Amino acid sequence: MRSRSVRCALALVATMLAATPLLAGPRFTNAEYAERRAKLMAAIPDGVAVIWGAQTIASYYRYAQNNDFMYLTGAEIPNAVLIVDGVAKASTLVFTSTEAAARNDGISAELVRNPQEFSGIERVAPIESLDVLLAGIANRSKVIYTSFRPGEHYREASLETLRTLQKTMTMNNWDGRLTRELQFVKLFRERFPQVEVRDCSGIIWELRTIKSPSEIEVLRRAGRIGAMAHTALLKAVRPGMYEYELSALFNYICEKEGAQESAYGVIISSGENHPYVHYNRHDRQLKDGDFLVVDAGPDLDYYDIDISTSFPANGTFTPRQREVYEASLAVHEANLHVYRPGLTLEQCRQEVEAILVKRGFDLTKDYFKRMRGGFGHYVGMATHDVGGGPQALKPGMVFANEPYMTWPGEDLGVRVEDTILITETGCENLTPGIPRSIKEIEEVMRAAKQK
Repeated sequence: MRSRSVRCALALVATMLAATPLLAGPRFTNAEYAERRAKLMAAIPDGVAVIWGAQTIASYYRYAQNNDFMYLTGAEIPNAVLIVDGVAKASTLVFTSTEAAARNDGISAELVRNPQEFSGIERVAPIESLDVLLAGIANRSKVIYTSFRPGEHYREASLETLRTLQKTMTMNNWDGRLTRELQFVKLFRERFPQVEVRDCSGIIWELRTIKSPSEIEVLRRAGRIGAMAHTALLKAVRPGMYEYELSALFNYICEKEGAQESAYGVIISSGENHPYVHYNRHDRQLKDGDFLVVDAGPDLDYYDIDISTSFPANGTFTPRQREVYEASLAVHEANLHVYRPGLTLEQCRQEVEAILVKRGFDLTKDYFKRMRGGFGHYVGMATHDVGGGPQALKPGMVFANEPYMTWPGEDLGVRVEDTILITETGCENLTPGIPRSIKEIEEVMRAAKQK
């Protein structure tokens, strides 16, 4: 009886599939999204993946899709579900929306008016049919895959979000709720105990680690915007300004140039706040003699850039500021010289140290002990992108090169950071054009004061 009812319900869904248009907004070609889903299918030949999109938001922010769902579909649609069938080699986008709702969510009406232009997914079904679709999957498949990790939304990183939710919610004695993803796992196992449920987070994250040519081009554009905004701060800063003025200027430049917002809250460390490397209160008035570390990057079309600059508020380095800055810049430049496919973390450190010795630096200094060459975190759809960071470099990897250090007792810190792409033969700085040498920084700041 159950099998017959499921077959009847699936027949009804098939009818709705043919009649329901797709609301999606790919930035890349349909072929690229199809290739990504095909790679996921190849990794789950024995089952079906159920990927949840971001829900409608309750705050007054523009709607943004979660990164895994966006990566696989390009569909900026609230309350959607993607079903990727590794056995049948087909996908289904499940959602219900209207043009009015899309407009209210801040989604381009063009995506609604010309849905087929943004399609490429084999089947589409209304969200009201999800129960029937899941029952059908359970009836014909022994395995389903879904993400066990929290959805990665705007200004979030999956692993950081997971740790936060574990601390404040799932492992809290006075809360104990499951995440949305784990609640689905729990309910599916209860309702369909004959089906094995597996985590597919790692599969999707591995795909996201290697950037495609079209992703790289978006990151290049974002990098140019970020470099422009950081250079504008060098020209604008003066003793007596408040940090919030610099933050406002950075955000203005990024949005003026087409970015959605900054990828994360603009970080400005100065004075006594240098030890707090993510300090973003913007509550200090800059003093003559202050040294700043500004860590900020734009978010452009769901892709982030990570940049840090370090400079004196008055435009002139003191001997101590010069000493620590030159050390950080030397490690940064040495990293760029050695980055290449196949390079391991330990090889990078050894080769960077050899370069520093050849340049005459004293590696017994405390800052060289703590600013050794290496790789930072991945950068992509999240600033701290999925996958952590590389142990050996491969073409298409994008990560932060960020040698830094703080000296709490001196009200001093330094960080020189760019976003780097590994190419077939070496590396590319995706955030070029920022004055980096002490000479360049002082000249740019001096010229700006004279205007």
